Amino acid sequence: MPIRRLPPEVVNRIAAGEVVERPASAVKELVENALDAGATRIEVQVDGGGLSRILVADDGKGMGPDELPLAVERHATSKLEPDDAGDVDLLRIGSLGFRGEALPSIGSVARLTLTSRTAGGEGHALRIEGGAVGRVGPAPFPGPHGARVEVRDLFYATPARLKFMKSERAEAMAVTEEIKRQAMAHPTVAFTLELDGKTILRLPAEPHGHDGRLARLEAVLGRAFSENAVLIDQAREGLLLTGYAGLPTFSRGNGAHQYLFVNGRPVRDRLLQGALRGAYADFLARDRHPVAALYLDVDPLSVDVNVHPAKAEVRFRDPALVRGLIVGGLKHALAAEANRASTTTAQAALAGFAPRGAPAWRPAQPSASGYSGWTGWSAPPASTSSLPGVAEVSARMEVEVEYAPSVPAPEDRPLQDFPLGAARAQIHETYILAQTRDGFVLVDQHAAHERLVYERIKTQQAEGRVARQALLTPEIVQLEPAEAARLADAADELAGLGLVIEPFGGDAVLVRETPAALGEFDIAGMVRDIADDLAETGKALSLPERLAEVGADHACRHSIRAGRRLTAEEMNALLRQMEATPHSGQCNHGRPTYVELKLADIERLFGRR
Repeated sequence: MPIRRLPPEVVNRIAAGEVVERPASAVKELVENALDAGATRIEVQVDGGGLSRILVADDGKGMGPDELPLAVERHATSKLEPDDAGDVDLLRIGSLGFRGEALPSIGSVARLTLTSRTAGGEGHALRIEGGAVGRVGPAPFPGPHGARVEVRDLFYATPARLKFMKSERAEAMAVTEEIKRQAMAHPTVAFTLELDGKTILRLPAEPHGHDGRLARLEAVLGRAFSENAVLIDQAREGLLLTGYAGLPTFSRGNGAHQYLFVNGRPVRDRLLQGALRGAYADFLARDRHPVAALYLDVDPLSVDVNVHPAKAEVRFRDPALVRGLIVGGLKHALAAEANRASTTTAQAALAGFAPRGAPAWRPAQPSASGYSGWTGWSAPPASTSSLPGVAEVSARMEVEVEYAPSVPAPEDRPLQDFPLGAARAQIHETYILAQTRDGFVLVDQHAAHERLVYERIKTQQAEGRVARQALLTPEIVQLEPAEAARLADAADELAGLGLVIEPFGGDAVLVRETPAALGEFDIAGMVRDIADDLAETGKALSLPERLAEVGADHACRHSIRAGRRLTAEEMNALLRQMEATPHSGQCNHGRPTYVELKLADIERLFGRR
């Protein structure tokens, strides 16, 4: 068949398939245009899930009547400027949009009305239907400057695309999620979202800085996030990582609550998501996911945003540096909150104390003057056995005791003044009840000791004290020449982790020693995984992760078991070690190791407040 040029309207519709996948995609492009125009207030109205009508209004600088026709031409944009030689630098992109495809793509598949006004000018409008551009004419505009973009009957010109749309509710939810991401990315801009005439979001502009950002995140993600998030503020070699990350005990069952931004642009990037997961690897089980909003600021020359027309993917010039900053920054921030557990844990515990049903026992007879006048109470039935551990002298804590010899004696102050207080009892031979100055703490002895053992193993690994075992017969692993070269360069790093290798020709390595903790395992498979890690990020990630898994399993198997009776000295020693150990607020699986209840909350339960 002969080669033919496609008509411009067909080209636009093909491009629209990449840029405008669904109503949320159109909203994203229009909101980013408003942000690039310097808007401080953006209003979005959506009807019928965005398929019937979308309106995005802003107070940006606006466009004059001569710019409106250019705005709807393909690859016409105000966001890229040529240099003196007429060349455009696509490597230094500082705006959200730059391709000049959004408006013509939307106009080719819908009925688009673009109304705008510049400061000191008059309002003008331009209408497009299915790619057919009308004339620019005067039009009323409610504000002194800005733009109003109205999209009706999205995909009416490509009815086949309508068959792939989800329900109106699902499309409306996708639009809401997109506005939330844009609002989190730009807290100094006010956002309003209406769905079918009902206001869903009304977010006022917040001030610059961490406090303003946290206020916006609280408005979008809820107060529970702000109460259980730690500040992230780390810089390395020109990269700046800021934002907030949830405590490990404040986790979710999926990764939908992870919000990542690069230079103010919401992105979905595998490298960033993998780094976030790696930072929490020591704290969460595989089926739990952290909650975080992370903002990465990087020199535009070090990141490529021109990967896909939707601009949701990015590529970094130095991915290993980016990953290292995220993992290190998050671990540093979480370490600063070493013993903190989420407030939702205490709230759930208080909810469990709410009175339900009738009391277990009542007065023997009713009193004519009411219960307050009755003095002949009958005692509750005698129990054949008290709670395990409470009646024993070794577990009762009527007076404060000395610390176990293995734990350094603290400064001379009452045990109740310490963060985790003084042990008072062991309940069901599983939980330690400790009294603090303003409440009490309930500690899961197995979960707490599991974290202590695991942190000790991690310290040994970090200090290079990983036990190694020599192979009776060294194993030869065949690789690509480039992979073998990368492994040879990382030989010293791998030796510190217990894996001793050396080059064996140009396309293989010889494994002489392996980490003793791993026992028998697939050596060749591990070496190839490490080679893949080195190729992708420049770091040998598989081996530390495997060692971490083995260490976590060892910690679980060698920790104090539930059901073991502890002496008072042992309980207090465990509490003091928890206070001195990083991340002791949660076990290796992300579960809390203790619950703290304040005296004021307890008094409210009993009507004292």
